[in-house]
Amino acid sequence: MAHTKSTAGVPNGYATVTPFIVSRDSARVIAFMAAAFDAKEKEGSRAFNLDGSISHVEIEVGDSVVMLFDAGKDWPETPAFVRVFVEDGDAAYRRALEAGGHSVTTMTELSFGDRVGRVADPCGNVWWIQAAAAKVPEDIEERGRDPEMTQAMHYVQESLDRELVARRGTVLGPRGLTVA
Repeated sequence: MAHTKSTAGVPNGYATVTPFIVSRDSARVIAFMAAAFDAKEKEGSRAFNLDGSISHVEIEVGDSVVMLFDAGKDWPETPAFVRVFVEDGDAAYRRALEAGGHSVTTMTELSFGDRVGRVADPCGNVWWIQAAAAKVPEDIEERGRDPEMTQAMHYVQESLDRELVARRGTVLGPRGLTVA
């Protein structure tokens, strides 16, 4: 962990905000994170409920910690939406697909200079993959009005909408999306 800055009340090695991912199969999400983003489980962080489900585990992704635990059997689905900054977005996007995810948004360059893509993991969490593609252009406002950049932003917004609307009437199970 690269965190050395001390903030009152925040333990060393953690950031001010630490996401929790609650899923039906945390072990599967962890395997996806390891394959797609080179995530590592913090040694000694995994704890179990009496039924063998994961009650707590901490995963390091770059300089961040993500905590996970398995949902209770009667809990509603709570898919997470997580943005991950990576050095090579296209490579991370390919690894996420190879790890069992499905494409929500193909890697797309946006007007502010970043390439952005989205992949839903096998448990329905959506990972925003983002990488700097170019320096932020000096003419960012003009570039934002460029028809190609406008179309790219429309695609990025529409692709997420399409994914979420498609989930209506579905159940996210341990094997991913299934029609209810």
